[in-house]
Amino acid sequence: MKDSPVTDNNDLASFGYRQELKRSIGSFSSFAAGFSYISILTGLFQMFHLGYGVAGPAFFWTWPCVLAGQLLVALCFAELASRFPLSGGVYQWAKFTGNPFFGWMTGWIYLACLVVTLAAVAMALQVSLPQISGIFQIIGTLGDPKSIAVNAILLGSILIIISTIINVKGIKLLAVINNIGVFAELIGIILLIILLFLKSVRSPAEAVVHVSNTTGSFPDMTILMAAAALTASYVLYGFDTAGTLAEETHDPRRKAPRAILQALIAAGLGGLLVLLFALMAAPDLGNPGLGNISGGLPMLVKSVLGETTGILFLCVVIFAIIVCTFAVHSGAVRLMYAMGRDGHLPFSKSLSEVSHKTQVPVLATLLSGLAAIIILAVNLQFPKVFELVTSIAILWANLAYWIVVAVQLKNRFILVRKGGDKESKFNLGKWGFPVNILALLWSSFMVINVSWPRTSTYGEGWYNQYAAWIYTAGLIFVGVLIYYFKSVKKQNIS
Repeated sequence: MKDSPVTDNNDLASFGYRQELKRSIGSFSSFAAGFSYISILTGLFQMFHLGYGVAGPAFFWTWPCVLAGQLLVALCFAELASRFPLSGGVYQWAKFTGNPFFGWMTGWIYLACLVVTLAAVAMALQVSLPQISGIFQIIGTLGDPKSIAVNAILLGSILIIISTIINVKGIKLLAVINNIGVFAELIGIILLIILLFLKSVRSPAEAVVHVSNTTGSFPDMTILMAAAALTASYVLYGFDTAGTLAEETHDPRRKAPRAILQALIAAGLGGLLVLLFALMAAPDLGNPGLGNISGGLPMLVKSVLGETTGILFLCVVIFAIIVCTFAVHSGAVRLMYAMGRDGHLPFSKSLSEVSHKTQVPVLATLLSGLAAIIILAVNLQFPKVFELVTSIAILWANLAYWIVVAVQLKNRFILVRKGGDKESKFNLGKWGFPVNILALLWSSFMVINVSWPRTSTYGEGWYNQYAAWIYTAGLIFVGVLIYYFKSVKKQNIS
C-alpha cells in the first residue's frame, strides 16, 4: 500500500522540518527530473567536439568507463536518498552522515556547481541553434571564436531568463514541461539511434576499435583518453536531482532511489548507443570539423540524415537543452532553499521563504538565475568560455560527490556497530563497503582528472591553466569564512 501525503509529511517532521513545498511529483516525474538534468542530447551535442578533438573516435571508450564509475556513486546516493528524503540532496546527506560543517561545505560547493552548470547548459544553444539557421548567430560570424563565445553568452542569458520565469510559476508547470521534454527526448534518442544505425557505413570494430588514434604509445594514449573523458564526465552527473526534489515527491524513500538509478542507467546506455552508431555512420572520421565547436555532432547528424531531417533532430535537441536548463535551475533553487531554511546562507530567511500562491522559493529562484547570467558576463572576454565553465561545473559536482561518499563511508562503520541501517528502504547490504570504497576512489580520480591544468581545456597562460584550482580554492575559502561567521553569530545570539 502506498504511503499517504500525511505519512510523507510526518516523515519530514521527524527531521525537524514542516511541509512547505507542494508534493505533486510521482514516479515518472521523479525519474524525469534526473534524466532531464543529465540530458544526453544536451551534453553530447554540446561536448562531442571536445572529446573527439582530443582523442578522435577512441574517445568512445571513455563513456562506458565514466558510466561505470558514476554508477558506483549513484548506488551510494540511492541509499542516502532513501534514508534522508529531504530537499537539498547532497547537502542534507553530508550533514546527516557527517556533521554540519561537512554539510555546509558540500552544499556550498554544489550550489556553486549548479549555478555554473545552469550557465553552461544554457550556452549549449550556441552549438545547435546557429546550425539550424544563421539568424541565430546574432553577433558576428559562426567562424569567429570570439563571436561564437559572445553569441553563446547572449543566447544563454535569454534562456536563463525564461527558465527563471517558468521556475517561479511553480513545480506543477515545471513537472509538466519536464515530463513532455523527457518523453520527447526519449523518442528522439530512439529514432536517432535507429536512423544512424540504418545509415551505417562501417562496422562497430571499424568505428571504435581499429582507429588510427589508438596507435600511440600506452602512456600517451592514457593521457589523451583522460582528457577526452571530459565529455562523458560533463553529461553523466546530476543524477542526484531526484533526491533534491524529495520533499515534492510522493513516497520519496522508495521513488527517489529508483529514479536516481533509472535516470543514470537510461541516459548512460542511450548515450552509449548514440555515440556508437554516430561513429559508425559518419561519412569521414578524419573530418576535422568533428572536433570543432562549429561542427561536432550536430554537423555529423545533418551530414548523415540530410539537411531537413537533421534540422528536425536539432529542434529536439534544442527542446532538450531548454528542459535541461529548467531542471538544473530547479535543483539550484531547492538546494538554496534547504540551506537557507537551516540558516546557513546570508539572508537565509528570505531565501527560504516560500510563496503561498506557487509554493516556490521566489527569491532563491531569482538569485540563482541572476548569478548564472553574471557568470556568463564575467567570462565575456574569455575565448575558451565553453571549456572553462563546463570544466569547473564538472569539478565542483564531483568534489561535492567526493565529500558525500567519504562521510558516508565513515558513517557506514558507525552503522555496522549499531547493527546496520534499519531506516533505508534501499540498502546495498554486504556490498555497501566495497561499492562505497570504489565510489570514493572513482570520485577522487574525477576531481583530479577534471582539474588537471591542460592547455586543451583551459587555454594558454598559467592563470588559465590553473583557473579550476584557483576558483576552487577561492570558493572553499569563502565557504569557510561564511560558515565561521555564521557560527560565531549563532553563538553570540545564544
